[in-house]
Amino acid sequence: MWSHLNRLLFWSIFSSVTCRKAVLDCEAMKTNEFPSPCLDSKTNVVMKGQNVSMFCSHKNKSLQITYSLFRRKTHLGSQDGKGEPAIFNLSITEARESGPYKCKAQVTSCSKYSRDFSFTIVDPVTAPVLNIMVIQTETDRHITFRCLSVNGSLPINYTFFENHVAISPAISKYDREPAEFNLTKKNPGEEEEYRCEAKNRLPNYATYSQPVTMPSTGGDSCPFCLKLLLPGLLLLLVVIILILAFWVLPKYKTKEESVPEVGSRPCVSTAQDEAKHSQELQYATPVFQEVAPREQEACDSYKSGYVYSELNF
Repeated sequence: MWSHLNRLLFWSIFSSVTCRKAVLDCEAMKTNEFPSPCLDSKTNVVMKGQNVSMFCSHKNKSLQITYSLFRRKTHLGSQDGKGEPAIFNLSITEARESGPYKCKAQVTSCSKYSRDFSFTIVDPVTAPVLNIMVIQTETDRHITFRCLSVNGSLPINYTFFENHVAISPAISKYDREPAEFNLTKKNPGEEEEYRCEAKNRLPNYATYSQPVTMPSTGGDSCPFCLKLLLPGLLLLLVVIILILAFWVLPKYKTKEESVPEVGSRPCVSTAQDEAKHSQELQYATPVFQEVAPREQEACDSYKSGYVYSELNF
């Protein structure tokens, strides 16, 4: 019986010492050999629907560590590793999946957490629109470029290119307004192609405008200027024709209606009374009926062969 009691006492003392040693070892590991793990990704700026990879690593390469990934309080998965980081593949499909994320590294009963990591969701830019205004002189060409992307998270950086070579620095816009760049150069001897690039914080993601080709010029000619002015001249010509049509035609119709026919022109005469007050006589519209010519007419201007009509009032 005493031997059994001695055995129990031995095991209790041994277990107590072992647990105390494990606690001491864990505390020592936390302060020296077992610092907090590191959670990182290749980028912290993503767009919705993008697949990302998160890396959880530890400075101690000799320990067998269990890594666990959490989003807020949700456990997303665990991996065991030694010397190499654990890789967690995710898809960011909505705003709540942007984070924060946290990684836990655990060895036996010792565990530590990384700092929080969050993604920033950015809307990609759409293809920008490039507008060009040209002032041509005898020797120089003054060009104003304007570039605008109507969608995409701000700020947006714009860069202008000539024949695939950048001719401007990156112009940052924090408002939805076009970037502007002015260029003066000698009249070129060959065609030139221009376009602009729009890019925001999304890495490796940029969009380009449709290229605009400017022909060469020689002497005083300015074919590109004429090309730009031709639509405006045509529009002005159409406007002038419409104005003439709506202004002249009504007046012509009014004038045409106001001139009576030769055979039906009303006759208005003025008679004077004894007091020599003028009185206006109004006549009804006559109706002409053809009658046979009379043998005698009291008119000095009668000539043979005339046909006379009778007036009915």
